[in-house]
Amino acid sequence: MKKFISLFLVVLMAASLFVSCGSGEPVVKVIEVDLTEEEYAFGVDKTQPELLEQVNAFLAEIQANGKFDEICNNYFGDGTPVPVTSAAEDASKDQLVVATNAAFEPFEYMEGDKYLGIDMEIAAALAEYLGKELVISNMEFDAVCLSVGQQKCDIAMAGLTVKPDREEYVTFSNSYYNASQKIIVPVDNTEFDACTDAASVEAILTAKDASTVIGVQNGTTGQFYVEGDADWGFNGFAVTCTGYKNGSMAVQDLVNGNIQYVIIDSAPAAAITAAINEMN
Repeated sequence: MKKFISLFLVVLMAASLFVSCGSGEPVVKVIEVDLTEEEYAFGVDKTQPELLEQVNAFLAEIQANGKFDEICNNYFGDGTPVPVTSAAEDASKDQLVVATNAAFEPFEYMEGDKYLGIDMEIAAALAEYLGKELVISNMEFDAVCLSVGQQKCDIAMAGLTVKPDREEYVTFSNSYYNASQKIIVPVDNTEFDACTDAASVEAILTAKDASTVIGVQNGTTGQFYVEGDADWGFNGFAVTCTGYKNGSMAVQDLVNGNIQYVIIDSAPAAAITAAINEMN
């Protein structure tokens, strides 16, 4: 799909990611090889089976009537992202409380006090479908499923990959998006240029030792892929894995020369690298 990043996202990223080298040339690039295959879904409170049924019915409806494609076009095509407002949580009101980590563009991120992203627009449409007021609870990614498991939130909508250990806390909806992990490298790095599949990338990574540092977002598939995870069948690598609160911070550290690579989800990888290269 054509990757799209809007002017407001470029401005937002500039504040935290601006690199003052003044060359006018790209500084990072994504290696266009899918390292994994995974599915995103929403994590529903286990004590609300009726909500799970409603969410699955809603997903089927928006995929059939074109609403889902319209939302995706706002971030991957020529549409315009629609800001979403969160109400204050109030137990006396009929509300849908959504747990997210708004640092994962283009699925969830913020501009001022407004939420944007594919998941956030879906959350707003879901709340309307249910006839509820939308409350968005923004937190660290590692806490998203836990908060739903503790009944602090109704549903987790945070670019969540379906994974067995997360099912301890939530029941996953039907999947709505196919995702993958990709590696980001400095633009002058050529060691992966001839790679055509995951195996060829992994052959290079397997030859690395602990002196090679790979950045990931904490608690995500990228971390499991680098460190190894039996549930996924990931063997991991003998590198040093450094976790960050979000992918933007990891790529910024890559630009600053503190790490050698970043491995994150493909859509955020495209958005982050486009923003940094635009502002360089």
